[in-house]
Amino acid sequence: MSLAPSTPSSTPPGPAPVDAVVVLAAGEGTRMKSRTPKVLHAVAGRSLLGHVLAAAGELSPERVVVVVGAGRDHVVAHLSAIEPDAVPVVQERQGGTGHAVRTALEAMPELTGTLVVAAGDTPLLTPATLRALVEGHRTAGASATVLTALLEDPTGYGRVLRDATGGVAAIVEHRDATPEERAVREINSGIYVFAVEQLRAALGRLTTDNAQGEEYLTDVLAILREQGRPVAAVTAPDALDVAGVNDRAQLAQAGAALRDRLLLHWMRAGVTVVDPLTTWVDADVALAPDVTLLPGVRLHGGTTVAAGAVVGPDTTLVDTEVGEGAVVRSSTCEGARVGTGATVGPYTFLRPGTVLGAGAKAGGFVEMKNAVLGEEAKVPHLSYVGDAEVGAGTNVGAATIFANYDGVAKHRTKVGDHVRIGSDTVLVAPVTVGDGAYTAAGSVVTEDVPPGALAVGRSRQGNVDGWVERRRPGTSSARAAAGSGPGGRQGEDGNGNDSEGAGR
Repeated sequence: MSLAPSTPSSTPPGPAPVDAVVVLAAGEGTRMKSRTPKVLHAVAGRSLLGHVLAAAGELSPERVVVVVGAGRDHVVAHLSAIEPDAVPVVQERQGGTGHAVRTALEAMPELTGTLVVAAGDTPLLTPATLRALVEGHRTAGASATVLTALLEDPTGYGRVLRDATGGVAAIVEHRDATPEERAVREINSGIYVFAVEQLRAALGRLTTDNAQGEEYLTDVLAILREQGRPVAAVTAPDALDVAGVNDRAQLAQAGAALRDRLLLHWMRAGVTVVDPLTTWVDADVALAPDVTLLPGVRLHGGTTVAAGAVVGPDTTLVDTEVGEGAVVRSSTCEGARVGTGATVGPYTFLRPGTVLGAGAKAGGFVEMKNAVLGEEAKVPHLSYVGDAEVGAGTNVGAATIFANYDGVAKHRTKVGDHVRIGSDTVLVAPVTVGDGAYTAAGSVVTEDVPPGALAVGRSRQGNVDGWVERRRPGTSSARAAAGSGPGGRQGEDGNGNDSEGAGR
């Protein structure tokens, strides 16, 4: 699956192809306090790694390498699902960013040209920012170019130190920086562009002479400077572009930022979002102009909503298709298709495989699963429709149950066109109800119903007179029954007199 950019770009795509992209995704992410590798935590419907790969893919790289380490099996399996062309390379020990890039290059001994290095935990990175980085690198004729950002509080980040000409003199890790260096607000994002041949040579000179005893990729810039090679920097237009995720709080912040960016894009594209603070739209959702999203809407996965549709309030759609002019309110739909002009809800659950034809209705407190509702067919309220085909113009009465499961296997029910299913009917699958047929209210239908027939599947009613007064004496029911005899209270005439023997 090829990923589209998660944050739509405000800059038109430009020619910025690169020879390779290396994404660093080997860290343990201990601050997440999770058994899930950090880069696999998700925001806006994608993993952190998935967002980075989507942005990097806009550079049209010939090769994409992902350096994996902690939780490698899970990360590799995820890669095969979302970006099968990406090549995982294992970093056997956590030897630092320089060691990770050297490990990646060893897997590409023939690589030349331009290489982008990105961090796998920066889900807000945009294609436009990456293109600007690559173009800035080429314009400067640099051996290396670093993407930087200006932060109000740069604590914990490596500081970018500039020379008199504005070039990069050095990058100093926070733990290794002097007080004066820590006062610098420009930080290293951990995202770079390199000339591959010069990068290879510099990596061979790295040492572990630092507080962590690791090979820092930032030291490559100092080595290149010592060799008299130009090292440039491009500042991200928005510091959020390079924000990394290291704990659950930052994960939530990244999710909120992505929500805001995505909703801004859709509102500018003609979608009405009544309350952006309570509306969440995943990166892969597609919305047409004149869609209206009411408060409390959550759209996930590959959901699509066509022009003029209204979704919400308080509605969750997962991998669901909503047709033009349809209305889905206060409901949950997963893997469903809602046709043109159809209505759903409130308080309805459409499960995978459900299809509503044009103008169809799945009303209040209805659950449907693997069921097709024909054009203008209606299930107005309080019913379960499972493993079924319901024809055009058919009406399913309240409290109807399509009994599809016999305890071992599921079976299908077929209901024809313009059928009237009486309230409180149970259709015991497998069964077929022919076109134009009716079922009597309260029926249990276990045999096929011919077209135009009335199915009556209930026993004859019998009444036991006087049962309540005999078996429940003294109860409120018995007193009510005693006062409901012919002519008023039992044993009196309509005037309240003793009627026994009257007129005799």
